[in-house]
Amino acid sequence: MVDVAVICGSASDEGVAEKVFLVLEEHGVSYDYEVISAHRDPERLDEYVKASDARVFIAIAGLSAALPGVVASKTGRPVIGVPVSGKLMGIDALLSIVQMPKGVPVACVGVDNGENAALLAIRILGVKTA
Repeated sequence: MVDVAVICGSASDEGVAEKVFLVLEEHGVSYDYEVISAHRDPERLDEYVKASDARVFIAIAGLSAALPGVVASKTGRPVIGVPVSGKLMGIDALLSIVQMPKGVPVACVGVDNGENAALLAIRILGVKTA
């Protein structure tokens, strides 16, 4: 069993994911990592979320940033969205993540702020920090 599942919508988002990994490792929190696009590979994403035993999901995506919302639609576990900067400085991704419909909650941290996503996951998990 892993504590956190980290999913990037594209391999180009890996720089943000690395920020997540550093914080989780520093606090001894186990994680799994996959690159799965909600648009290009929806069946694989569905299988991954359903099979995952993670307690929290961190979904990292840019542009339309559908990934966090799609993950939240497939699980009752907490989902943290991390918008990634792009042509519109990440504002497009930020708005996509925070404007979820009622019943599909997604927590959202700042643009490219993988560190805060990891720290929020740690708080959700109840891991003691200094």
